[in-house]
Amino acid sequence: MKTDILLGLQWGDEGKGKVVDVLAGQYDIVARFQGGPNAGHTLEIKGKKHVLHTIPSGIFRDKVMNVIGNGVVIDPISFLEEVRGIEALGIDICKNLILSKRAHLILPTHRLLDASSEAQKGKEKIGSTLKGISPAYMDKTGRNGLRVGDILEKDFSAKYKTLAEKHLQMLSLAGYEFDKKVFEENEKKWMDCVAFIRTMQCIDTEYYLNDAIKAGKRILAEGAQGSLLDIDFGSYPFVTSSSTTCAGACIGLGIAPTTIGEVEGVFKAYCTRVGSGPFPTELLDDIGERICQVGREFGSTTGRKRRCGWLDLPALKRAIMLNGVTKLDMMKIDVLNEFDEVKVCTHYIVDGKQTEQLPYNLSTEIKPVYKSFKGWGKLPESMAYDKMPTELKEYIKFVEDSVGVPIKLLSVGPERSQTLIR
Repeated sequence: MKTDILLGLQWGDEGKGKVVDVLAGQYDIVARFQGGPNAGHTLEIKGKKHVLHTIPSGIFRDKVMNVIGNGVVIDPISFLEEVRGIEALGIDICKNLILSKRAHLILPTHRLLDASSEAQKGKEKIGSTLKGISPAYMDKTGRNGLRVGDILEKDFSAKYKTLAEKHLQMLSLAGYEFDKKVFEENEKKWMDCVAFIRTMQCIDTEYYLNDAIKAGKRILAEGAQGSLLDIDFGSYPFVTSSSTTCAGACIGLGIAPTTIGEVEGVFKAYCTRVGSGPFPTELLDDIGERICQVGREFGSTTGRKRRCGWLDLPALKRAIMLNGVTKLDMMKIDVLNEFDEVKVCTHYIVDGKQTEQLPYNLSTEIKPVYKSFKGWGKLPESMAYDKMPTELKEYIKFVEDSVGVPIKLLSVGPERSQTLIR
């Protein structure tokens, strides 16, 4: 059986969590392959809002196993808080959650390094969530990191001390000041949370997943952030620290490219971005503010206000190309219900020339070329596609024809039930 992949095609916050929750019942395993607690996958079930950061979005399905893959970085403190929050809903999370021994750990000192680095950048800040993600990935690639499997080893305390002291020396050299008492309290709390993780299912998940593939199990690989934030192909340096594209699933789970099946790409009917970085279709006017307020565009992890703009087809096409997307999910259509006019960016004008390609330097002057559509107004209560307004159907068809990939799922509200499968 092939492994299907679900990932975001914009700057994150596309609605991946909801889609995974909707689709999870069709799968035996949901596996996260990259990112860390900087992710915020929001699900609304029966009027209740749930935000997942590290734990896969299949956790609310009783018969689905959830795997945190080797490509994820884990902060034991925020992880345990997330676990306790889910357990409070009456879910026996430990039964259906597995952690890779090869997943790297975020130390308390990683958070300090993150804050120090961002402070030094001044006006050039990249918009870090200050969760310690980047320093943790830097230690991973620098071959200094601590992994989940290390907490099971006898020399873990010594390994931790060596790395933490190295970080503290770096902070001292940088002249970064912090409250040492608060740090010591966080360090003790971190160790207590590590002790909890030792009681969980920590295994070599690459064997578990490949055995599941051979046994014919259905697996859904879940990405975090979005393709335009990929460390290699995103709007560098305003990107995340991991591979958010389809290729990242193979690296982050330990599965071969030949095992990949469907690649499902999630995007909003408009665009948003949180933090710094280029955003060609950003609306710095009342329309952008209106989209923000109607769409409740505030980060589920940081609470930061998201920048809003019209749908960007050149960027979407590039993400589809890089990921080999086979089907699409259009989210938050309902947010645009009250707009008399809806626009889509079809091309850019760069250096006086029209193009559909994103330039290497996204900070260069880019003028979007828009096509306008008549708004579709209020959507019917019926979830049947043939009952949808003609104007919305025309909008969807134009996007499909432009990118060459069918839109199979439409989200017209935050609830699990407000989802139309075509």
